[in-house]
Amino acid sequence: KRNRGKSVNEEEKKNDMDGDDQDNRGTDSAEDKTVSLFSHLPRPKAPSSELHNQLSSISFTSTNQQQFSDLHPAIPTLGHLYITHSLLGGNARCRAMLQTFALLLQSYTPPATSRDFRHDLDHALLKPAFQYWTTQCRPHSVSMGNAFSFLKLAVANLERDLEWNEAREILLESMEAYVTERIEYAGKAISRHAGSKIQESGDVILVFGKSEVINRLLLDAALVDKKTFRVIVVDSRPLLEGRDTLEILSRAGIQCTYVLLNALSYLMMREVTKVFLGASALMSNGSVLSRVGTACVALLANSNHIPVLVGCETYKICNRVQLESITGNELGDAEEVACTDCARVGPSNRWNDEMAEDRGNDKEESKEVDVLADWKDQPNLKLLNLMYDLTPSDFVTGIVTEVGILPPTSVAVLLREMSPESAFKSTS
Repeated sequence: KRNRGKSVNEEEKKNDMDGDDQDNRGTDSAEDKTVSLFSHLPRPKAPSSELHNQLSSISFTSTNQQQFSDLHPAIPTLGHLYITHSLLGGNARCRAMLQTFALLLQSYTPPATSRDFRHDLDHALLKPAFQYWTTQCRPHSVSMGNAFSFLKLAVANLERDLEWNEAREILLESMEAYVTERIEYAGKAISRHAGSKIQESGDVILVFGKSEVINRLLLDAALVDKKTFRVIVVDSRPLLEGRDTLEILSRAGIQCTYVLLNALSYLMMREVTKVFLGASALMSNGSVLSRVGTACVALLANSNHIPVLVGCETYKICNRVQLESITGNELGDAEEVACTDCARVGPSNRWNDEMAEDRGNDKEESKEVDVLADWKDQPNLKLLNLMYDLTPSDFVTGIVTEVGILPPTSVAVLLREMSPESAFKSTS
């Protein structure tokens, strides 16, 4: 009887475990719509209207493993702009981050019991804010990471006996100088170097998406140097950033043509003379990390023997070596790909609003508007929205920096010369 009772109990436990496994598999298969090749990448965060509800979710690692939740309101506000893609581009995101840190420094006072204000500033202000933006909002860009490393190094190089007001002024001046020299002045220098490659008249320049430095050099060439050229703006879904570029250049009186990425091969073979591309980061092996689709443009231009110039500030150089777009990338919201009407009128949270409106309408009308509205119900369908791709150095003719136009093989030299450590050594 005891053996029979044990066997019955064991069978019941096995049946319960099998049922739980089936339930878990069913929920996983129903919820997991991530492409397995990119399953190692962090999933995109959904924008939240209640920003302050996320304050308790931030934590940082310290010696006592304390929980930190007292965040300045400017931190989740900027994080919301990151999540909703209201701030796009490496320069804009980095500039906004440093401006927020400047605001935090002005309102921060070290505790009276502090032995070293540098340690308290790093662990109570800088790290929690940066961790919140990175883990709760979007993965940080290379430009943000390099600027944050610069700020931490600036804090570490302060003298311990300094008064806090004096130390704060030094940090504010350092951040302002960083933005002015590494972003603003660098953009002017890149515009001057790349503008010399544009002829006085007759050039047909192709650009992809939106790049702050590329827009600046085109405006300077047309308005300051009085050169005559035509610009072909190539764009792609779902962000459709090229529409902003088209608006900026058209208002300046520059003749523009707007096409999507699928028409690129026809235009590239017929009339393009130069290709100007922006970059989110430069790897130490000369590869270019930029908005997804950039590699297609560079590949097609290289096959048609058209020069490709990449405009990029030196503060975006990364010491990482990357050979493909799989290991290191960022996933965007798949709902943005599911929205197929290409009607971009605001930040990227517009897709969630449009999808919610479609669900409230009749099913027949929603199917007419969006053919992928029910993509989550299809068992064999997964959508992928990558934010970046990697362009090999073989497809790049030259990299335009504030130092000059250099071959991709010289990126490693720039990385050594323009590092924050060398900058502080030269000033000391």
